[in-house]
Amino acid sequence: MADRIFKERLYEQFARVGAALGSRQRLELLDLLAQAPRHVDALAAELEMPVANVSQHLQALRAARLVETERQGTRVIYRLADEGVLTLWLALRSVAERQLSEVAQVVDELATDRVESEPLTRAALAAALGRGKLLVLDVRPALEYASGHLPGAISIPVDKLARRLATLPRDRRIVVYCRGAYCQFADRAVSVLLRKGFDAIRLEGGWPEWRAEGRPTAATASATRSASPMRVAARA
Repeated sequence: MADRIFKERLYEQFARVGAALGSRQRLELLDLLAQAPRHVDALAAELEMPVANVSQHLQALRAARLVETERQGTRVIYRLADEGVLTLWLALRSVAERQLSEVAQVVDELATDRVESEPLTRAALAAALGRGKLLVLDVRPALEYASGHLPGAISIPVDKLARRLATLPRDRRIVVYCRGAYCQFADRAVSVLLRKGFDAIRLEGGWPEWRAEGRPTAATASATRSASPMRVAARA
């Protein structure tokens, strides 16, 4: 009897996390918070949802201790509770990719900006960093770049790329990355660069995958001052 009560109480706690993950909106919120901490208004704009609805989803994530908050002035900033939450999200996604053929079907049918060429692996990029042969280009929003980025990467948000092509070198391969495997910012940027005659390639995955593997990262000085080492995940 005691063993049964123990098991019931224990698995009830595990189920709290499972229940919090059982929403496509909450999964997208975790994906966005894997890029950078944000306030509820910014998250609502990204999801194109009312602030009140997004706030309810955030409270569900907070109740399961998957996100935490910090007050900055009049705003409450949400962030992932720790690196384990990022690992959990990527693991869930990986299982879905393996077990559900519908994932690939959605990508094939609706991801119109996908680049056909094979991406550069993260291991290959890690081995090449610091040699000066590649330019790493982060095409996420500037806020996300400031919160954390690949070492030596430069920031040109995808919606500003066309206006800043003249600042990019033509004698180096440009490795482009964005929010992750299913973010189309990098594919869109690579398409633009290839059409304009640049040697460009997408990075396999993106920022969350790189970060989850414990690879070196960097952040701007202002972002580093406003967050703890765990939150920025900056490593020399």
